[in-house]
Amino acid sequence: MSKLHVEALHVHPVKSVAGSAPDEVAVEPWGLAGDRRWALIDPGGTVLTQRRHARLALAAARPAGGGRIAVTAPDMTELVVEVPESGPLEPVSLFGKKVDTVVAAGAAADWFSAFLGVPVRLVHMDDPAVRRPVDPDYALPGETVSLADGYPVLLTTAASLDALNSLIAQGDHPEEGPLPMDRFRPNIVVAGAEAWAEDDWRRVAIGDALFRGARECGRCTVTTTDQRTGERGREPLKTLARHRRIGRSLAFGRLLVPLRTGTVRVGDEVRVLD
Repeated sequence: MSKLHVEALHVHPVKSVAGSAPDEVAVEPWGLAGDRRWALIDPGGTVLTQRRHARLALAAARPAGGGRIAVTAPDMTELVVEVPESGPLEPVSLFGKKVDTVVAAGAAADWFSAFLGVPVRLVHMDDPAVRRPVDPDYALPGETVSLADGYPVLLTTAASLDALNSLIAQGDHPEEGPLPMDRFRPNIVVAGAEAWAEDDWRRVAIGDALFRGARECGRCTVTTTDQRTGERGREPLKTLARHRRIGRSLAFGRLLVPLRTGTVRVGDEVRVLD
């Protein structure tokens, strides 16, 4: 087996929207720098995701310096969105929990509303150090997270994807495979590991950063969405349900919480400490 190393890094500035793949990125206590600091909300204040709006997969956001983001989508002109100035906090609902955010300028609402065909607004998490705690069932005191589903960092391995694709090929819907890694929207992709080895990783050092493994990542309908077309299928959930049920989760990947900040880079050695 080759040495464990970082094969790819991914930052998704806007929740449920495509992101970028930098060669290096800073690790902050609440996740990779710039990852999922923005989200779209409906008129009732509920955060939108690909679970309800698969078309979000067709839009993309990338860092544009100074915390700004540049957003693109088919048939739309690129828009650079400024970080909103401090102002009244907008409470939004994320998986039934209230999170305070700041609303972005109206131009961003107009842009995304035109793209999705429904009225939405773009919001920004101004202070991730205090706004949202990690799931208390799996958190240490003081741990916080951005607008990610629940944990700061998602790690996957190339070998586990290969193993999953082999299972899909033997299953009821082989025509839906092989699946690319973007179906799982990870932050850190590791090469050189054995399939499913990440299930047992409790402490992992990468570059200057140190992480603890909080739990497996339970997968949802987003993984059935083709990130290039927005079309839905049945895989990988059908195969995960058959082969990768851990408790109540259909598991793929490991959810991490930073214990020490730093910088991680593509090619960095991944050291499993326990």
